Amino acid sequence: MTAHPDASVWLQCTTPRADAGRRLVCFPHAGGSASFYRDWGPRLPAFEVHAVRYPGRAERIAEPAPADLRQLGRDIADALVPLADLPLVLFGHSMGAVVALETARHLEQLGVSPAHLFASGSRNAPLPVPEPFDEDADAVCARLVALGGTDAEMAADPVFQELVLPYIMSDGRMFTTYDHRPEPVLRCPVTTIVGDRDADADCRPWPALTDGTFMEEVVHGDHFYLVDEPPYPLLTAAEVAPARRG
Repeated sequence: MTAHPDASVWLQCTTPRADAGRRLVCFPHAGGSASFYRDWGPRLPAFEVHAVRYPGRAERIAEPAPADLRQLGRDIADALVPLADLPLVLFGHSMGAVVALETARHLEQLGVSPAHLFASGSRNAPLPVPEPFDEDADAVCARLVALGGTDAEMAADPVFQELVLPYIMSDGRMFTTYDHRPEPVLRCPVTTIVGDRDADADCRPWPALTDGTFMEEVVHGDHFYLVDEPPYPLLTAAEVAPARRG
């Protein structure tokens, strides 16, 4: 599969900043869309914020939802290359952290070095034995409510179940069938951000996935800590390497 030649298909930027010194690329969680990050641009004046538009939802609802997480990362990386004139900071939450990992790997193969990777809703821990995806729609809805990203009334709404639940299910299948590989190892710094009450964090051996520096930041909250307290200070304070190609 080749990347779409128009990066705007893959990326949404609600607050363009011609004077920005760096770009922040935000990857939604499973079942999420670019709109999850719609308020981040005005709150992060040091960045030009771009949110990733996954196929199969929102403006891309007519397209098939992605089924291969590694290929999804490659396609996003291809779309990001024209934006690599500034340092690219990648921020992914939950499943989005792993999509960001695969995007960063492909960017480095293309000769573009990300300045930093933030893996939110994920912690440094041994990779657990993968469990099969639960295809029961009611169980998936109950899980969404328990995670805190969806309220019970929304999950029960027929429109939600008709339009949104299918791509949530698709993302769940894609994530649970993703075959984690320890290589290629990244060169960029990696920071994980995890809530102190997050019992549902993705577990991954992040320090072994990069030759760059690694830090883990523990913040107050559960798996969706960033709804109430987005990690703006951590992003702003992070050391960012200059844009580099080749």
